[in-house]
Amino acid sequence: MRNLRPYQILLAGSSLVGFLAFVILLIFNLTGTELSLISMVIFPLIIGLVTYLIFYFFIRRFLTQRLNLLYRSIRKGKFNREEYKQFSMTADVMTTAEDDTVQWTNEKNDEILQLKEQAKFRREFLGNLAHELKTPVFSVQGYILTLLDGGLEDENVNRNFLERASKATDRMSSILDDLDQLMKYEVNAIQMEITDFDIKKLTEEIFEDAEVKAEKKHISMKFARDFDPIMVKGDRGKIGQVLTNLIINSISYGSENGETNVRFYIFNDIITVEVSDNGLGIDEAHLPRLFERFYRVEKSRNRNEGGSGLGLAIAKHIIESHGQTITVRSTPGVGSTFTFSIDKGKK
Repeated sequence: MRNLRPYQILLAGSSLVGFLAFVILLIFNLTGTELSLISMVIFPLIIGLVTYLIFYFFIRRFLTQRLNLLYRSIRKGKFNREEYKQFSMTADVMTTAEDDTVQWTNEKNDEILQLKEQAKFRREFLGNLAHELKTPVFSVQGYILTLLDGGLEDENVNRNFLERASKATDRMSSILDDLDQLMKYEVNAIQMEITDFDIKKLTEEIFEDAEVKAEKKHISMKFARDFDPIMVKGDRGKIGQVLTNLIINSISYGSENGETNVRFYIFNDIITVEVSDNGLGIDEAHLPRLFERFYRVEKSRNRNEGGSGLGLAIAKHIIESHGQTITVRSTPGVGSTFTFSIDKGKK
């Protein structure tokens, strides 16, 4: 019964009424009332047909009026006159309403799922932000309390603690600056200065800036081979920020006495850049979330090693703002490789 159409249900009901009328006439006939054979056949058919027509027209009118109201409420009243007339004259109103209700239900379920995912992401983001800021705030608070408790008068203590407090405030400032920058990227509020530049030369400059950090872990930074100058088209400062983040990460999370390699591949009008290391690597389960804000593979890892926790998220937005993509592949115990593409420039 649940899969029958309305007209089928009415037809079955009217047939049952006709059959009951036939049974009643048959009983009358058996009890002595003389009825012709034609009367016993035609009369039930007429009863069934009349029943069908009455139910069809009156119930159809009743249901159509109310389904129209229901349909308007589902569609938030977004009906024009022609759509309303077309719906009112639909031959199978129940089928139309049923199909549209299923579609509406699926749409709302998708919206609810998205809202749940957004709420989960928002909770994680706020929790991560609080965690990132808590460490430097507590550090500053501890240094200040120590100074107020008498350390201010001790020259060997006050300068050391003030310098530490300064580093903690610098970290907070870095987190907030990165967060502000990320928000601007998400609302397309940052203008790009697109020029042609040599990405190999830019990488060499970043190598020089990161040399001190690399030497502390005895990590060598080099090109995979001897490349000629490679011209690309993009925002030099922003692409430099991406390369800096990837190279610094490869040093921070690379193995002692390891190496950081940069490769370039030229394919038609696209330049592909790879930054790889031979560090600990990243488990495959973490790779889909690696570019999320504040996401860290190891929650216990020294947070000072990883910067603000927004670098990869910012890098992703920068590359996508250039109309390109950035990806990562990694094997635990072997190392990680970050790859992004950029348009080829003019020489």
